[in-house]
Amino acid sequence: MVIGMEIAEHIAAVGREARLLADAAKLGGLDADVPSCPDWDMRALLSHLSMIHLWAAGHVAELQPRSWGSLDELAAFWPDDAKLVDWYLETNANLIYTLESAPLEMKRRMIYEAPSAVAMWARRQAHETAIHRFDAENAAGIATEFNPTLASDGIDEMFTGMAPGEKGFAETKTISVRAADTDDQWHVTVAQDEVTTLRADLPADLTLNGNASDLYLAVWNRGDDSNITISGDRNVLDHWRDEKQTQWPFDERET
Repeated sequence: MVIGMEIAEHIAAVGREARLLADAAKLGGLDADVPSCPDWDMRALLSHLSMIHLWAAGHVAELQPRSWGSLDELAAFWPDDAKLVDWYLETNANLIYTLESAPLEMKRRMIYEAPSAVAMWARRQAHETAIHRFDAENAAGIATEFNPTLASDGIDEMFTGMAPGEKGFAETKTISVRAADTDDQWHVTVAQDEVTTLRADLPADLTLNGNASDLYLAVWNRGDDSNITISGDRNVLDHWRDEKQTQWPFDERET
């Protein structure tokens, strides 16, 4: 079982997912509500992701990231509605250029441990864009499945990268996730003070089975779970969704 993607694959995903997101934004319109991001419309989603792309590119280029405020405070900096989708794509292109230009040995801040800072930022932005692409398509009433390799990599990033940096459960619980189409497996232990993951098939309080694309949505608190099989204690999944609401800015680590 091999989980993971090369840096160039992550960078390619950043661009591919952005184009799909932009298409969905044009189809749904900027006033469309985004059900998976409560209180957001498509306009807010595009503004948020533009901000994230600029923030990430600033870290990679070693520029001083600005102290971003709320979306309402930032409204004065965004272009008008007619230019917003194109402006988002420009921030995405800038991010891609910055990632492609960055030396692999660069020393930068990281959100979680990775082989290199550029590898971490490329991976993080690939999944940031992909998950929000789902949000945009969901708002527009369409659905495009994720590439299984990207989806499996995104599950792994959640369990081994993002979740360990957040709070655990009051009572230790275990989760087993099995992706049928990629043959990838994870056994996750969520304790009060830590989240640890083994890439193994072991008994657990909760077991999720399905294709990687559907499981990707499930562990990132998206989708309706209709295409995955849930065995064991469903309350563990509900608790995961209550507790694992990824926020930013993240705890950053020096390399």
